[in-house]
Amino acid sequence: MQKKVMVAMSGGVDSSVAAALLLEQGYEVCGVTLKLFSNSDIGIEERTRTCCSLEDVQDARSVAYKLGFEHYVFNFGIHFQNSVMSRFVDEYLHGRTPNPCIDCNRYVKFSKLIDRALLMEQDYIATGHYARIEFNGATGRYELKKARDITKDQTYVLYALTQHELAHTLFPLGDMLKKEVREYADEHGLVTARKPDSQDICFVVDGDYAGFIEKTTGQDSKPGNFVDAKGNILGTHKGIIHYTIGQRRGIGLSFDGPRYVVDKDYESNTVVIGTEEELYKNGLVAADINWISIPSLSEPMTVNVKTRYSQKEAPATIFPGDSGTVSVRFDEPQRAITPGQAVVFYDGETVVGGGTILKSVNFDPGL
Repeated sequence: MQKKVMVAMSGGVDSSVAAALLLEQGYEVCGVTLKLFSNSDIGIEERTRTCCSLEDVQDARSVAYKLGFEHYVFNFGIHFQNSVMSRFVDEYLHGRTPNPCIDCNRYVKFSKLIDRALLMEQDYIATGHYARIEFNGATGRYELKKARDITKDQTYVLYALTQHELAHTLFPLGDMLKKEVREYADEHGLVTARKPDSQDICFVVDGDYAGFIEKTTGQDSKPGNFVDAKGNILGTHKGIIHYTIGQRRGIGLSFDGPRYVVDKDYESNTVVIGTEEELYKNGLVAADINWISIPSLSEPMTVNVKTRYSQKEAPATIFPGDSGTVSVRFDEPQRAITPGQAVVFYDGETVVGGGTILKSVNFDPGL
């Protein structure tokens, strides 16, 4: 019996090729574009091009028409505002640096879309992400694995996928290089073949996170003190939402050498300034953990770890902690570990799991 798959089509080249490949593989395909917000929701003019724009919907629909399958538009705006945009603002206001792309995948693109797809009697959803899914018969678990094109691998932003979601998801581009995807789109005359990839956070079109937060809340940032590690006041900052761990530019203070944001404290509304050396920590504590290749962590495990999307993996040992937390101890100190960001654990090309960084720590090297 022919399997049915609903392809999430952003109007870009990757999801367009994903849909075309699934048709070639014999699936019954339909396409859907998610309407996540209107330009008025983010305080810009309607004619400004953003993610979820009318042009993106038209491009997705054009590809669907050319390939001969139905295309729908689902309005998931309320879910996106509640689970992504509002969360983004709240995290920044509390001194953390969130990753809204992960939240969007976790709370909207997969969970909500799979619910809708199953309601419409579809067997799977599919996206244009660069990753692979395999079922491990020995463990009885679905595994998330790195893409063939390691320069485009997106497993870091997909670590929160559950077993239920992995069982109902297809990643047709997992074994393809990006250049092969564009070549395929060209050869098949898809209108999205030369369309540039999307960049940055979709709902912060100018990269001004602080400005977006101030517009959203209707409140100006609250100034506070710049301090050093000993609590000595160095000057006045313009609000903690303007700063993130590792930042050097925009501090507005003069020193005898390079200085960086090394910490932020929401309770005292302070931003800690320090040297490059002070940016390095040998550990972290994470919470809200999602395990993929294992059901849970009961004993220490040696893994490779990423604390940022573009970061190289670093060898570490993970330890089970209290209340479902995980402690991560790196073999070598890591730079600018940032609360609110994701930490993802790898065993070779397989994602073990991941979570949200609560804090960075320095473990006693003698322990």
